[in-house]
Amino acid sequence: MKFVDEATIRVQAGNGGHGCLSFRREKYVERGGPDGGDGGHGGSVYLVADPALNTLADFRVARKFRAETGQGGAGRNKTGRSGDDLDVKVPCGTVVHDVDTGELICDLTEPGQRQMVAEGGRGGLGNTRFKSSVNRAPRKITQGTQGEGRHLSLELKVLADVGLLGMPNAGKSTLISAMSQARPRIADYPFTTLHPNLGVVRVGRLQSFVMADVPGLIEGASAGAGLGIQFLKHLQRTGLLLHLVDIAPIDGSDPAVTVKAIANELGNFSEDLADKPRWLVINKIDLLSSEDLAVAREALLKKLDWNGPVFEVSAATGAGTEALAQAVMRELEA
Repeated sequence: MKFVDEATIRVQAGNGGHGCLSFRREKYVERGGPDGGDGGHGGSVYLVADPALNTLADFRVARKFRAETGQGGAGRNKTGRSGDDLDVKVPCGTVVHDVDTGELICDLTEPGQRQMVAEGGRGGLGNTRFKSSVNRAPRKITQGTQGEGRHLSLELKVLADVGLLGMPNAGKSTLISAMSQARPRIADYPFTTLHPNLGVVRVGRLQSFVMADVPGLIEGASAGAGLGIQFLKHLQRTGLLLHLVDIAPIDGSDPAVTVKAIANELGNFSEDLADKPRWLVINKIDLLSSEDLAVAREALLKKLDWNGPVFEVSAATGAGTEALAQAVMRELEA
């Protein structure tokens, strides 16, 4: 299914039913009095977080959702049937805004979390409600109120503990496939990854964490170059960023320059994202000898003036991935 992380929908709650104007009419019963019942309430619209969904693709087709309207009251003091509420299922991690006001309505992160986004109208009152000692035959009723209508913006931010970032072809998709059961598309050309991929990395019998792979960034992404920065929002919920760098790029580019370029793009997108803990992961170590690797590593760290954690892995062979997974698990538990 095509991955879609943004959608707009319109929701309309049901209107309340009108109250009934009626008088009791039975043989041998004179002046039976008012017996008009109340109208039923309109159904409300709720958004429900469903862990079985991982995309907003369904909302590209279905964009309007309307709850059931309440029925009107009837004679013999019969209250109209209330309309059923409407549950609209969305993926966990969906952020909901009101398009017209910009208001943040909810952030659905927990499975089964339910939020009312449009309240149903109230049912009207029948004429029985207005009977009194001085008004024995009231002809007054009230009409049901209209249900609430809203124009909503849905934005999906995937839920992951760890996020991978790096240049195209840095080996992010290969790494997530080596450390988890995720099977993203892998090829020898840039921008193979076109949408976020999630993988569960199992460290021990009862220990695991979720890793997210997003499309690669290039310099100028914040200005729209490449795939832009629209997928960086999926890293905002992560607790740790793993910055992959190709230690032996085939085009001969300087790895330190690429690391600095992506760090600048993070700052341009969000200060909070730029301030997240970020570890440097040197990838494709299988392409260099141990002596050349030591020289390249020292040169890279010196140019970056890096003082954070550094790991060396080969996503293709799996070397170093287990140690990386163990370190990440300890960090997340701490």
